[in-house]
Amino acid sequence: MRIARLHDGTTIEVQTVGEGPAVLLPVSLARSDDATAEQMRAWGADPHLGHTLATGLADAGFRVIAADYERHLAQHPKPGTLTAAGAAGDLLAVADAAGAARFAYYGYSWLALAGLQFAIRTDRLSALAMGGFPPLGGPYQEMLAVTRATHRMAVANHQRQTAPPEVTAGDWDSIEVTQSPDFTQQYVTLYESLQDFDERGALGRLSVPRLAFAGADDTISYGPKWGDVQVRIADAFTAHRDELTAGGWQVVLVDGADHMRAMQADIVLPILAPWLWGPHM
Repeated sequence: MRIARLHDGTTIEVQTVGEGPAVLLPVSLARSDDATAEQMRAWGADPHLGHTLATGLADAGFRVIAADYERHLAQHPKPGTLTAAGAAGDLLAVADAAGAARFAYYGYSWLALAGLQFAIRTDRLSALAMGGFPPLGGPYQEMLAVTRATHRMAVANHQRQTAPPEVTAGDWDSIEVTQSPDFTQQYVTLYESLQDFDERGALGRLSVPRLAFAGADDTISYGPKWGDVQVRIADAFTAHRDELTAGGWQVVLVDGADHMRAMQADIVLPILAPWLWGPHM
């Protein structure tokens, strides 16, 4: 068993599957139990997504390095230290634990954001693939507003003595924040650390092969409890597609897919696996 020690001293298990060029994925290789899987599917999520992605890439000839970073953050929140630099350091620790001197990286949504922060802080990447988060025009202000609202609700619900109301599967407006204040604060810390992030300056420092993709219908609308914030992922891709392409990025917009749909393995693998072979041929 490989163990990585993260920036706050906690540890995370690192697993590998397959043989070939290394690809780091911050995902779980475990398959969910039936009850959990049913609940996740009701919200449009794939309960076995990490496992499917990892085995698919392994079958395509890669050595996948996997660590369930999101689960680790749920169990060991880092409310004051989950900055962009802290997350990047954690990903490097995972690669070190796997003994990978050089490797590609793929992450989706905020884990794509973490990958970009990682990429500008290391010379060990062979390729960077970002899904569901734009390399240029990122919604840093919008996500700070959303995470701050989520944290306020977490604090209020933590202090409340009564049980939260029942949630209807698939109805995002019925959600009550039940995570701890420390859990939600760590994402506030992350987005606070990115408010002055110089996107163009950072992208100018990247020379490895770069892929960015998102669903063409990827607009996330948060309800009144979150300040009616809209996170327009697809619009950012459309607005900056020509500039990114001219700067060396391969940019893909997936027709008919929203944020949840574009993260599914049947969309990701046909885009990611052939592209990853380019830098390794």
